[in-house]
Amino acid sequence: MHPFINHIQLGYFGLLPFLACVFWPLLLGTSIIAIDTFIYYSLGILAFMAGTLWRAGEQSYTHAVMAVLVVIPFPLLALFNAPTVLGYLAVSYPTLLVFERGMPTWQNYHKDYHKMRYVLTSVVFVCHLFMLAQSVELTRL
Repeated sequence: MHPFINHIQLGYFGLLPFLACVFWPLLLGTSIIAIDTFIYYSLGILAFMAGTLWRAGEQSYTHAVMAVLVVIPFPLLALFNAPTVLGYLAVSYPTLLVFERGMPTWQNYHKDYHKMRYVLTSVVFVCHLFMLAQSVELTRL
C-alpha cells in the first residue's frame, strides 16, 4: 500500500457531496437551495485545496502567490449572481491543478495520486457546468 492511499480515498469521498448536489435537481427539481449548497461546498473545498499547496518556507514567492490566487476573490463573490460564481469556480479547479503540477513536490507524488487529481478535477468541472446550466435555467424562470 502506497503512502497516498488515504489521500486518494479522501479525494473520492469528497466528490460525493458534489455528485449529491448534481443529482438533487434531477430527482427533486431545480432548486436555489441545491445550487447554494453546491456553491458553499465548492468554495470550502477549493479553499482547502489551495491551502494544502501553501508550504511556508518550502516554495518560491511565485508559487506562494499561485497557491492562494484562486481564493483571493472569495469575498467579492458575494457581489455576483450564482452563474458568475459557478463559472469562476469551474475555472478555478483546473487552474489549481495546473498550479499544483508546477510545484516541485508534484514529482514526489505517486502516479495514482496524479490520476486521482485528474479524474476529480474533470468530474468536479463537469459538475460545475451542470450546476451552472441549472442556475441559468432557474434565473430564466
